[in-house]
Amino acid sequence: MKSRAVVLVSRPHGVAQAENFAIREAELGVLPEGHVRVRNAFLSVDPAMRGWIADRGNYSAPVEIGSVMRSLAVGEVSESKVPEFRPGEIVTGWFGWQEFADVAPSSVVRRVKETDLPYSLALGVLGINGVTALVGLETIGEPRPGETVLVSTAAGAVGSAVGQIAKILGCRAVGIAGGSEKARTCRELFGYDAAIDYRGPGLAEALAAACPDGVNVYFDNTSGAISDAVWPRLAVGGRVVICGTASFSSWDPWPNGPRLERHLLVKRARAQGFVVFDYADRWEASVAKLADWVRAGKLRYSEDVLDGIEACPDALAGLYRGENRGKRLIRLTK
Repeated sequence: MKSRAVVLVSRPHGVAQAENFAIREAELGVLPEGHVRVRNAFLSVDPAMRGWIADRGNYSAPVEIGSVMRSLAVGEVSESKVPEFRPGEIVTGWFGWQEFADVAPSSVVRRVKETDLPYSLALGVLGINGVTALVGLETIGEPRPGETVLVSTAAGAVGSAVGQIAKILGCRAVGIAGGSEKARTCRELFGYDAAIDYRGPGLAEALAAACPDGVNVYFDNTSGAISDAVWPRLAVGGRVVICGTASFSSWDPWPNGPRLERHLLVKRARAQGFVVFDYADRWEASVAKLADWVRAGKLRYSEDVLDGIEACPDALAGLYRGENRGKRLIRLTK
């Protein structure tokens, strides 16, 4: 049996393009002892992948040239040489952009227990995106009922969950998105109280109108010019969750811009970086809470599904071009 995989063939400068990857085919060998073989059904496409292959340091070691592209995936155990996993189980973990993955148990993040829900959700609202939204908002944002929570990339896989969770917790949710269609999606599908198209004129004025009492919690997925417009709107005691820097196509030269120290001082506010992998101990409980909200209709989601491993090389670039409408996935099996 053969399996195809997407490997990194060159180090990108900025956002990876299709030419930075290649699809290679190889025979599946004998499964090594102590490993499980997973037939991947869905592969994840996440903005954080840009940092995983960057030529500058990141919070994780870069993917090596010639290696399978790192990604989360969900699939079925087809063969196992460890007692804790059985063929037929649905699992999610670090299986990479490939059709079959032979991995050690340490690469498995969890068994998918929510069998009443689509298991593609294990890569989105019930996976890294939903857990990032919930843990980041609760742990660093510390939202209180009645407060205003502002979210950038509010229609994306993380941002859409943040806004809805803020509403569940009794807050007022305001979103920032790219384009009038995405802003409308924020309001109509995800229930934001207000949504701003940052591509339109007068971002600062739009923020002032949407957040007249200031911003208590800012969940920042972009940094850059969008966040520069937010700093003056911070309320006294405001909290900023720095989750992503999607507005920067490159970190060389290192990004700079308006300084926020004076805003933090005068408003007695704080800003803190957040990486979900630091909270692995909260993953299981977070997924259980998120799944209950999905079942109850309180937490909605949108998926942007591309078919076939051939779609992988350009999938990340397309994400940064703003093509996706919801969580971007690659579907390998139907």
